[in-house]
Amino acid sequence: MGYELKIMCGNSNPELAEEIAKNLGVSLCRSKVGRFSDGEIQIEIQENVRGADVFVVQSTCPGSENSVNDNIMELLVVLDALKRSSSKRVTAVLPYYGYARQARRIRSSTSAASASDSQDRKPAPRVPISSKLIADLLTAAGAHRVLCVDLHAAQIQGFFNIPVDHLFAASVLIEHIRTRTFADHDFRVVSPDAGGTERARYVAMKLNKSLAIIDKRRERANECSVMHIVGDVRDRECLLIDDMIDTAGSLCNAAEALVANGAKRVIGCAVHPVLSGPAATRIAACDALEEIIVTNTVPISEEKTAKMGKKLTIVSVGRMLSEAIRRIHNEESVSILFS
Repeated sequence: MGYELKIMCGNSNPELAEEIAKNLGVSLCRSKVGRFSDGEIQIEIQENVRGADVFVVQSTCPGSENSVNDNIMELLVVLDALKRSSSKRVTAVLPYYGYARQARRIRSSTSAASASDSQDRKPAPRVPISSKLIADLLTAAGAHRVLCVDLHAAQIQGFFNIPVDHLFAASVLIEHIRTRTFADHDFRVVSPDAGGTERARYVAMKLNKSLAIIDKRRERANECSVMHIVGDVRDRECLLIDDMIDTAGSLCNAAEALVANGAKRVIGCAVHPVLSGPAATRIAACDALEEIIVTNTVPISEEKTAKMGKKLTIVSVGRMLSEAIRRIHNEESVSILFS
């Protein structure tokens, strides 16, 4: 493409942005992303971006200093600044898309326990579709397209009236898993709930392994009760596959259920390590869970890293995002990355 490629970032995940820029052979766009004394976000782009193809890397996740809402607002203000600076095209790169679990409404009197195998299902009619609101805000702020990783709900792509490139980090996790040594060569790939079956089935297919599914009922948001397991896990090593780890209640309950059903080793594997509330403490205290493998779409604080210790393994999505950005900039196919 004839116009210059630039990578910019906010404060949510600067390490990942730096890795992406390095892989692409460019420097991060010079900018100041700070706060005024009253807490309002202050943005100053310190180099010329007129006519440039700018990619803004910002996970809308909670951080050690910023909340989810802070990071969303920061992204919106950066997009507006770039639009008003006459950038040719602006792409919002969201390794983690906040508010993705609020993606639909169900007009039903069904209880939360039976309707909540996925947290994006809301039994009450008077609730927002917040992921659609975020899509509208990104577009209004000036994004020409969006690049994201493992949306919690696939229908979010349809909430946008601009192009959306949806990447899947399963390929990154599979590549790492293939380097690992499992005593049981016929280990099981396990979905922690019915909603994640398609994701786990894809991983099982790529690894040529059998699939098991955990049937659970969620009593209330962020808490769940594991019921029973579909598939044979006795005397097997198990790889639990999910898109995110929030409070780690589902993960730890699933690991304990697998061990109770005879599994000899359980490893958790997820794309987005949100790790809110007691998650790190739960993982550290869960004897049934030997290890978790996650990506760096969401940065993990030093405190949480220390709590989990050797149980935590992080693999980077930087190379995958770099290649996707390069292809978008050069007007090449992105879907070929997963063919």
